[in-house]
Amino acid sequence: MANYLIIAASSGMAQKTTALLRSEGHTVLTAARSAQKIQPDYILDAASFSATHDVMSDALNKLGQLDGVANFAGSLLLKAAHQTTQEQYDDVIRASLTTAFATTHAAGKLLTKGGSIVLFSSAAALEGLPNHEAIAAAKAGVQGLIQSAAATYAPQNLRFNAIAPGLTETPLTQALTGSELARKMSEAMHPLGRIGTSADIANTVSFFLNPANSWITGQVLAVDGGLSRLKMKMKP
Repeated sequence: MANYLIIAASSGMAQKTTALLRSEGHTVLTAARSAQKIQPDYILDAASFSATHDVMSDALNKLGQLDGVANFAGSLLLKAAHQTTQEQYDDVIRASLTTAFATTHAAGKLLTKGGSIVLFSSAAALEGLPNHEAIAAAKAGVQGLIQSAAATYAPQNLRFNAIAPGLTETPLTQALTGSELARKMSEAMHPLGRIGTSADIANTVSFFLNPANSWITGQVLAVDGGLSRLKMKMKP
């Protein structure tokens, strides 16, 4: 069985992933910004390089071995570029890109015996979606990050991959899925006819973390019901 660290573990997708990994017999430590939603093992500002390093270092020392880290940090801002304030843009970059870099920074220093790092992009970085400029910019940065990091850290057998979800039903996306009309419109955007679930994402994170899949690195996997690859017109 393996040892994992989940960062931003209070999100709906992260909680589902933690439960799945533990059900498979793995040991999972969690880090979150606060204890409002869960009782994490660590309180962590995931955008801080030093704090992320300290948490990862402590987890490594506590467990003796750390086989993988998944960072679920992110934000949701649906605004056109001209409507986005400097503060809002900075917040999106900090939550979605700086946190990913902080995880990469710590893992590169600490996981010298290899492992798997899973970060999060978005379908918005793969497919042009209106009013997603800040998110698309941040998540496209994550994609570039994992490809470069995968090359840099391959000699120490440290793998980097990213998941690019489509719209997934979580507390964060409630505003987009809460009303019947909004939900139907969202479902129609995805060729498979439904939005994602936390289980869809958890299963993919488990796949990337699994040492059995250790010949995969530098990949961005769209888990989006075909949104970014299959062109379909929205149904009325």
